[in-house]
Amino acid sequence: MHVSDSKSSVLKNIPITVSKAPIEPPPGADAELVSLYQAHKKIYPRSVSGLFSRWRWALVFLTQIVFYGLPWLEWGQRQAVLFDLGARRFYIFGLVLYPQDFIYLTGILVIAAYSLFLFTAVAGRLWCGYACPQTVYTEIFLWLEKLTEGDRSARMRRDAASWTAEKFGRKAAKQFLWIAVALWTGFTFVGYFTPIHTLAGEFAQWELGSWEIFWTFFYAFATYGNAGFMREQVCKYMCPYARFQSAMFDKDTLIVTYDKDRGEPRGARSKKADLSTLNLGACVDCSLCVQVCPTGIDIRNGLQYECIGCGACADVCDTVMDKVGYARGLVKYTTEHALEQRWTKAQTISHVFRPRVLIYTTILLAVVLAMSISLAIRIPFKVDVVRDRGSLARIAEGGKIENVFRIQVMNATESTQHFHISVEGMPDLTVASEQDTVIESTQSRWIPVRLQLPYEGAEPGSHTIHFKIDAPDLGKGVTEKAVFIVPR
Repeated sequence: MHVSDSKSSVLKNIPITVSKAPIEPPPGADAELVSLYQAHKKIYPRSVSGLFSRWRWALVFLTQIVFYGLPWLEWGQRQAVLFDLGARRFYIFGLVLYPQDFIYLTGILVIAAYSLFLFTAVAGRLWCGYACPQTVYTEIFLWLEKLTEGDRSARMRRDAASWTAEKFGRKAAKQFLWIAVALWTGFTFVGYFTPIHTLAGEFAQWELGSWEIFWTFFYAFATYGNAGFMREQVCKYMCPYARFQSAMFDKDTLIVTYDKDRGEPRGARSKKADLSTLNLGACVDCSLCVQVCPTGIDIRNGLQYECIGCGACADVCDTVMDKVGYARGLVKYTTEHALEQRWTKAQTISHVFRPRVLIYTTILLAVVLAMSISLAIRIPFKVDVVRDRGSLARIAEGGKIENVFRIQVMNATESTQHFHISVEGMPDLTVASEQDTVIESTQSRWIPVRLQLPYEGAEPGSHTIHFKIDAPDLGKGVTEKAVFIVPR
């Protein structure tokens, strides 16, 4: 029997006492209240021109022409793109989708996800910097702000000054334009779910439904608040993409980068100064790269999660380099490996197409191809077979066994179609009801179908049968499985 050491088995309790005396600051030191929250400082982005700025504005125009113009585009006798939730039909040009086509929505989401992965692996946050709605509408609202209040320095002076009639007028004009754009954006958004011509008439007569009113003003308020006031805070604190983007980055991802070896040590100098004698790098420390940044970061501090990859700092830095007579590219799109090893542009691009990018590209192309083939061979009508709940089987005239079914046929085309119903699977099984029906475009119909079988020789039990619904004008048909019951 094991006997433990008495000394080791004794637990010693060490009392912890809390001093009641207040902690006094060192002599001569002032008490300071430290806040855990950083006060937000308004960012005044400076206007910039250059290659990346032109690309950004080109995408602003492209995305907004599509967004604002698409609901007004007609396709035949209807709106080209309409998500009719009430009728449970989605119209996308010549395509009509039903809730049963949910697989296509899944495919679109997969394509969008892999496209984002691919673009991020190749060139960082291209989506954020050029096509994200937050970026696009912030650019529009900033342009309206500049139009009404002036450039960056004028806006800063005006905000710091006391209120005057001029300041009030400019602020009011800006708010009016912001609200007008926000309301038009909300109206257009609802126009994708309610026919926009009908919506415009209801809006003009103020006969909008409650949900239409709610979503118009909700989307308008979201646009007004996010693009007018929150701006970079959405990208820095609310958007999850900034947090997990590093998982898709590596040292061969193209990002906006500051060439520290070339730029440091930074400092102001005369345009005619000799850098070798001053022991200075190419950076003149003008801080313009910080002033043009929409999120207010200093790209010279390295890659930061707040950077949305818009390239504004690269544009303004190239402008400064041109003025002082230095080579462009102090701030540019490049990779960490290219910057460290001083690769040429061709070498950099060749390393961009690495295994990760090729895998993303292959998967993306495979999904797009599968979606395209599926849409090409898709049968443009749906069939659903339901057994009549009134009776499983009954005896009809002539001593025949009869089963009753209800078949729903949904015509997903935009033209009237003829359908023929037949059945197979059992000898002498016939369709005793009407076999032909006509269904209008984009409509559905429940069709009662009576199947009869001679009683003599019918084996009791459940028998598998197949309904065949053919559309002769389309040259396609659908086969649905069912069960014919013969009572004992």
